[in-house]
Amino acid sequence: MSQYTAPLRDMQFILNELGHLDQVSQLPGCEDITGDLADAILAEAGKFAQGVLSPLNVSGDREGARWVDGQVHTATGWHKAYQQFVEGGWNALSCEPEYGGQGLPRLVSALVEEMWNGANLSFGLCPMLTRGAIEAIELRGSDLLKETYLPKMISGEWTGTMNLTEPQAGSDLAAVRSRAEPQADGTYRVHGQKIFITYGEHDLTENIVHLVLARVPGAPEGVKGISLFVVPKFLVEADGSLGARNDVRCVSLEHKLGIHASPTAVLAFGDNSGAIGWLVGEENRGLEYMFIMMNAARFSVGIEGIGLSERAYQRALAYARDRVQGNEIGAGSRDKVAIVRHPDVRRMLLSMKSRNEAMRALACQVAVAMDTAHRHGDLQQRQHSQAFVDLMIPVVKGWSTENAIDIASLGVQIHGGMGFIEETGAAQHLRDARITTIYEGTTGIQAADLIGRKIARDKGLAVGRVIERMHAVAQRLADDQDLQAIGRALGPGIVALEQAVDFIVSSYDTRVAVASVGAVPFLELFGTVAGGWQLAESALVAQRCLKEGRAEQDFYRAKLVTARFYADHILARASGLAHAVIHGGDAALAMDDEQL
Repeated sequence: MSQYTAPLRDMQFILNELGHLDQVSQLPGCEDITGDLADAILAEAGKFAQGVLSPLNVSGDREGARWVDGQVHTATGWHKAYQQFVEGGWNALSCEPEYGGQGLPRLVSALVEEMWNGANLSFGLCPMLTRGAIEAIELRGSDLLKETYLPKMISGEWTGTMNLTEPQAGSDLAAVRSRAEPQADGTYRVHGQKIFITYGEHDLTENIVHLVLARVPGAPEGVKGISLFVVPKFLVEADGSLGARNDVRCVSLEHKLGIHASPTAVLAFGDNSGAIGWLVGEENRGLEYMFIMMNAARFSVGIEGIGLSERAYQRALAYARDRVQGNEIGAGSRDKVAIVRHPDVRRMLLSMKSRNEAMRALACQVAVAMDTAHRHGDLQQRQHSQAFVDLMIPVVKGWSTENAIDIASLGVQIHGGMGFIEETGAAQHLRDARITTIYEGTTGIQAADLIGRKIARDKGLAVGRVIERMHAVAQRLADDQDLQAIGRALGPGIVALEQAVDFIVSSYDTRVAVASVGAVPFLELFGTVAGGWQLAESALVAQRCLKEGRAEQDFYRAKLVTARFYADHILARASGLAHAVIHGGDAALAMDDEQL
């Protein structure tokens, strides 16, 4: 069975030829991030992903995590792999140096993160959640919380979780009932149950730091009455050593469609005297703080989708090259050929490949903006970059994960009947991908956030700036005779996006339900056109490199063909999606509930 291989050359193209690394290296604190250093980091990460994590993916899926008498045991090899992960410093790449992080730009860490998810999503979920918890404590925690927890969490010696969901409160966090009672010493006693807690209990580290949403006495109803607390599995003594076990326990693990090696726990807080917790920031502002973690996690889940899509493509491509079946259509020969020669298989493979490269490039464009928003010296530039990040995170999350399901499904299809058999490995990617459109807010939630908070609220100002950038690239394509075919698809795609934006801005305040019916099609439209924009940029750069006579001519020619395929097969869908956004609401709302 094939193992994951990091797509290093495409990653290097994004960093170097597209110029993203040059842009980030101009920012304060990133001056030492050279191309050679970035290449070395990616190469070492690729070795770890392929040599350590990938071989555990199938075995971890089959063995799964196990709950025995309240204790959770991870799959064979998991503990050793995690210790190697920590010893290699991989957990601390983009964390702040003040508490032991390496301070690398998000641009670089996002590509490394893709490797973990491509090689072994179940493993990659653990450090992803820890990083979100770290960010919340960094930005809103007291000095005591930072000093107590950040060094161990950044090193990876302790892990972190997000505790939002309860049995009666799925995406509706206003329904959270967990309570936190203040104590004379400034701590709180937390009581309640949380479900769907990824790595909520495990045997990889000696402590787990839970970030928990709960209500204090007298808190307002709804989301305005939620507070955020740090509740460790083991209490931490003044000297940093571990003390008594806190009143939090795992009562079961969920039995899931996929990600079997990732323990998804049901946690009970305060069955006895109450789990001791510490307030993060101020009371009743917990949801605001949790969204710090949520935004970071949403981007990371989008990266999960990209990693899974790449892995599904690699497995399907390897199978298509090896599987000999049928004659080549139009070749005039009766010789049997590998199925990679069959036109429909090539179409499916290029659909996978082109979207993978589009998603990766778009995510990296957002990562550059994250670094700029965090580090740039000019306030206006930081604000514009943050507005771009806020706008694009729902797209990266929603579009990439929806693509991941479709791409993994295509991988099964290319395998034919063997894809439906677990031994080939193709089915696992589809099972694992299915959760990604649900994690950290479903695609519908991402889309509602996109059209409401990110587009209607500012009357399309932020998206308008992005569309201007798209038009500039389309114009450059029109000026290059060799690339005009790509431009003939990108230009109308941008127009379709503009029309959909105009509809949302004009109708959201007066016909919000009608606009909301088109929210998910709009998200798909935005992602599709944004991906085309990124591949058009790649085509322009590849064309220049070819004209300059650079080495790796085949690589650059493949970039051009990939962009052309995306334009002809994926971007061509933009007008239909825009039609659904603009005209699809009335029929969806006209039918009575009983008629559905």
